[in-house]
Amino acid sequence: MLKFGTLSFEQPFRIEEIVRAPAPDGSDSLWHRYVISQGTNTIDGLRAGKHVDVLSQVEAMVERLNQRRMGKRPK
Repeated sequence: MLKFGTLSFEQPFRIEEIVRAPAPDGSDSLWHRYVISQGTNTIDGLRAGKHVDVLSQVEAMVERLNQRRMGKRPK
């Protein structure tokens, strides 16, 4: 197991939260802010769309991150 400080690369990535957020351009479109964590490491991002669509996109992202962490390559 590799560790740098309190960060453990053995921990999987996971979704911490997905919440509605103001549109970055001030438009009326629907946006969500998401937070993905791996130990003390976090990834913050914004995605446009309905909650269910953003959740699906972020879940797919977390799955790819965890596959890459385990050394697996998508086909």
